[in-house]
Amino acid sequence: MDTLLHIDGSQGEGGGQMLRTALGLAVATGRPFEMTRIRAGRDRPGLLRQHLAAVRLLSALGDAEVSGGELGSTALRFTPRARPAGDYSVAIGSAGSALLVFQAALPALLRARGPFRVVIDGGTHNSGAPPFEHTALVLVPALRHLGASISVTLERHGFYPAGGGRIVIEGAPAALGPLELLDRGPLQRLEGQALVSGLSTKIGKRELGVVREVLLGHFPDGANLRELLQVVEVPKPVGPGNALSVIARCEHVTEVFTSFGERGVAAETVASEAADTARTWLDSGTPVAAHTADQLLVPMAVAGGGVFQTTPLSLHTRTNMDVIARFGGVRFDVQSEAGGFGWRVTVRCQGSSESRETD
Repeated sequence: MDTLLHIDGSQGEGGGQMLRTALGLAVATGRPFEMTRIRAGRDRPGLLRQHLAAVRLLSALGDAEVSGGELGSTALRFTPRARPAGDYSVAIGSAGSALLVFQAALPALLRARGPFRVVIDGGTHNSGAPPFEHTALVLVPALRHLGASISVTLERHGFYPAGGGRIVIEGAPAALGPLELLDRGPLQRLEGQALVSGLSTKIGKRELGVVREVLLGHFPDGANLRELLQVVEVPKPVGPGNALSVIARCEHVTEVFTSFGERGVAAETVASEAADTARTWLDSGTPVAAHTADQLLVPMAVAGGGVFQTTPLSLHTRTNMDVIARFGGVRFDVQSEAGGFGWRVTVRCQGSSESRETD
């Protein structure tokens, strides 16, 4: 059996991503780990329902032995014994992000030993987590670029605080290769989507008005703005919710920038956040936005390497790199250079986080 890896969850950013990354890589590589001081950098340390759901799902995917897998626990020992194949399901039991639980499962699924289907019930549009649109339009295409055979389907929307959403992940084993994203190509299409659940469509129309005003100069010539700016009503809403997304489709990549409506926050403020973030990325010229960069690290490590260019790295991203490197087999090289609209960062992942047979 591999030597137990000890991880201090208070290091770096000290958040839940450290646990999610460790869980997925443990199953993908067969390496057991123990994490202490889990989420020490948060106001409420320890395992919340979302993190506990990830532990339960990865335990099933990896047929793992687990100690410390209780609500509020600040220490966890996880020993995987297999790689996934078959049908799995987990319910978060709150509006916690189903997409973050998927992120935890992803490296294990990329090393599956057979076809799989995973159902996750929880939130699908949460502040502080990737919305479904980002996963479907940005992350999944990047995974397919690696060679992965995987799809993610939205069956029900789920907003905070009601939750009630559901995503379904399906796929099969596939040969993986390096990822390269160094050029996004020309902007081909810019879209605005105002998603409203159990609320007036007037909110969405106000938001799209701001998107039009902020980004008008970036719309490709001849764009039909009425077609590209749409209010989408959630069918059979479980609870109220609102998400405003700006979708930038370039020749080689797509990026999604989302902000979420909150009680007491004006629609115009919500829309300005997403539109301004999209404009900053468009001006940067980089192919990979900051939040996407963080999500690409683990798949690249599992697939055997790659390179992408992005904006300056957050502490969250650098902490994720450190956890990945602890599992061995890969190293990251980060180089920065000044560009026309700020610093550009090139991230290279070298080596391969190979999985040993644990069946």
